[in-house]
Amino acid sequence: MQVSLLHYTPLEVCAHAIRTCWQSFDKSDEGGEKDRALIDRVGNKYKHASTLEHLVYTFYIQGVSRALLQELARHRMASLSVKSTRYTLKELKECAPFDEEDFEGASRFIVLTHHEAVDRASIRALNNLQALLKEGVSNDYAKFALPESYKTELTWTINARSLQNFLTLRSNKSALWEIRKLAYTLYDHLPEDHKYLFDESLYPERELEE
Repeated sequence: MQVSLLHYTPLEVCAHAIRTCWQSFDKSDEGGEKDRALIDRVGNKYKHASTLEHLVYTFYIQGVSRALLQELARHRMASLSVKSTRYTLKELKECAPFDEEDFEGASRFIVLTHHEAVDRASIRALNNLQALLKEGVSNDYAKFALPESYKTELTWTINARSLQNFLTLRSNKSALWEIRKLAYTLYDHLPEDHKYLFDESLYPERELEE
């Protein structure tokens, strides 16, 4: 899993939105301590969380499973553009079949769970998919045989209010291990001066399954 932060809204934009309500622009310190405290007070403590929607983050997320992608789709207040299997299965078609014990080689295409029986089943599914492609089955039909572990990547844009909700739900120890790892990785890639808005959203115990 790799995550990059492509773009984010400066804090002063959110502070400006809040100050619009009271016309208190003269009290702004352009994203400094006063504005930071204002955003936390209004958005978090007073629960006027709609003001946090003016903060938007765009991430590039690579090497995650399609199982995780389904979980992301449940967070509706976000925008995602996903690598198309319709156009990108050629890279699998051109490979040789994988030995069921070749976890390292297969990891180019699938997310490993480190549960050997599950990972071997994923490799068998990968080989079955590859066989269909080599037989000339079109991507549109072959993709129905994709294993859930098949790797994908996406550009994902989300506002701060929705990201707080995401982190609260997905950093919890009851969340799917892969999306829990993503939640902490997203937090790690936030701008340092923004992290304080999300500290209380994170589950306190960070230990992750491998």
